[in-house]
Amino acid sequence: MHRILKKNVVKLSILFIIIILILFVFFMFSKNKKDNKTYISYISSDKKEVTLYDLDYKKSINIVRGSKVYTYKLKDKVNDKIYVKIKYNDKFYYINEDNITTNKDKIIKEKQMYVRTSTTIYKKLESPEILSLVKKGEKIQILGYDKINSDGSVNQYKIKYDDIQGYVYGKYLVNKEEEAKKIYNENNIQEYMSKMGDNLKAGSAVNLDYYPYEKPKFENNVMPDEVRAIYINSGAVKNIDEYIDFALNNNINAFVIDIKDNTSPAYNSPVMEKYSKTNYEHALNDYEDYKKYIKKAKDANIYLIGRITTFKDSYFVEDHKEVAIQNSSGEAFSHNGSYWPSAYNRYVWEFNVSLAMEAVKDIGFNEIQFDYVRFPDRTTNLEENGTINLNNTYNEDKAQAIQTFVMYACDKIHELGAYVSIDVFGESASNYVTAYGQFWPAISNIADVISGMPYPDHFNAHEYGINEVVWTVPYKLLNEWSKYVVSKQQIIKTPAIVRTWIQTYDTKKIPSVVYDSDKISQQIQALYDNGLNGGFMTWNSSSNLVKYKEVGYSFKKVYG
Repeated sequence: MHRILKKNVVKLSILFIIIILILFVFFMFSKNKKDNKTYISYISSDKKEVTLYDLDYKKSINIVRGSKVYTYKLKDKVNDKIYVKIKYNDKFYYINEDNITTNKDKIIKEKQMYVRTSTTIYKKLESPEILSLVKKGEKIQILGYDKINSDGSVNQYKIKYDDIQGYVYGKYLVNKEEEAKKIYNENNIQEYMSKMGDNLKAGSAVNLDYYPYEKPKFENNVMPDEVRAIYINSGAVKNIDEYIDFALNNNINAFVIDIKDNTSPAYNSPVMEKYSKTNYEHALNDYEDYKKYIKKAKDANIYLIGRITTFKDSYFVEDHKEVAIQNSSGEAFSHNGSYWPSAYNRYVWEFNVSLAMEAVKDIGFNEIQFDYVRFPDRTTNLEENGTINLNNTYNEDKAQAIQTFVMYACDKIHELGAYVSIDVFGESASNYVTAYGQFWPAISNIADVISGMPYPDHFNAHEYGINEVVWTVPYKLLNEWSKYVVSKQQIIKTPAIVRTWIQTYDTKKIPSVVYDSDKISQQIQALYDNGLNGGFMTWNSSSNLVKYKEVGYSFKKVYG
């Protein structure tokens, strides 16, 4: 009996041990399974990239923040740091615990940043509505972001500045105050700029922004390497079929077509109806008809450039006298018979860029060309004696306001996959900041295309020391002018494409000159001989097709 009992106790003990072993194995299996369960996570940091470590905790690769990875629950502590095991691109790594999150809102860890380049604060995402300006070196609070770019940078941050909440583009912000206040000086550019005169009261060249500015190339919107364009004004666009026929037979691949010229709005745009009823009511074409004209040109594979006169707009001033350059009595100031909205005023910016965005989205322009991106010329004395008031809200230099507008326009129009070109006076390539705020390197650094207007009959008779009357010898004149352009293009790292307006009308100055095919060819050849081969555009304000046909030979020629 005793022996039987003893035998049963042994059996029970063995059974108990087996059960314990089974439970232990099950527990370890469950724990291992739980530890090996993966969670979708995201790389988090206050910098664009984060380091991943191999399984021996040695630095392996860098990965951009926002990248999606698979995270394991397993953690290890090495040298007082906690590491998490992750799987990325089918390989295993360790990452610092602080650089991983399951919450997309916590991908960026910046709490405050500093403004590297004075920039616009927007009311909301994907909108041109402007809240304010925040200047270089200022600190702002970070509240969130819209999206992470492929390199780990942020497209737009949601920010707070004083009592303002809005959005700014991430490319204008940095993490450290000293970096924000630093003046960009690669290739000794500041030493070069310090030699540029600022005696015309528009600001110093050294106060402008020369940080490299990435120029886009849109796969679905290819700009011709050499643009050969004719200008078609707001009224002439009705005859689009004739211009298309001329283009296809004369080596023309692009049109510059008015969207808004001063007192000649091209069509009754919904944006005009919202911002400027007077422009809307004076439109020269019906909106739907205008869209049909543009579609015909687009169907003929013509590259389409929409022209907008920006800071010369009598109709806009008629609707909004508060944004105008004003005389001493507070009334709108008339300059050569026209009224000018102040280039300092952000509501004016918003109107013109809203109009441009509409023209890209709803009408189909490949590029927007802003003309009259400047203050009125020959008004320095009036400013100095207090005869006119430019309403300088943010206490900016003229040249700063002009460059910041170009940044604003590019940022919004690039979002839509279109390019931006800026028209400038030929004088802007000189060795000083012009009195009206244009300075070639500052604009070329930002815009996709810069279009000088070196019309021979706009120069003094013996410009650049040329003994002959310069509008009688356009090659000599444009050859000298081009050298100034080349020198300005070379000093900046990200210059715009140079595409130049050429005089395509007969000059009435004495001595008068008929600008035939030879005179037009001379202008173009001088540009190309200096490497300015991004193309040309014909300036003839009446868009005279008879004149274009008379000089068609000059468009057919191969230059270079």
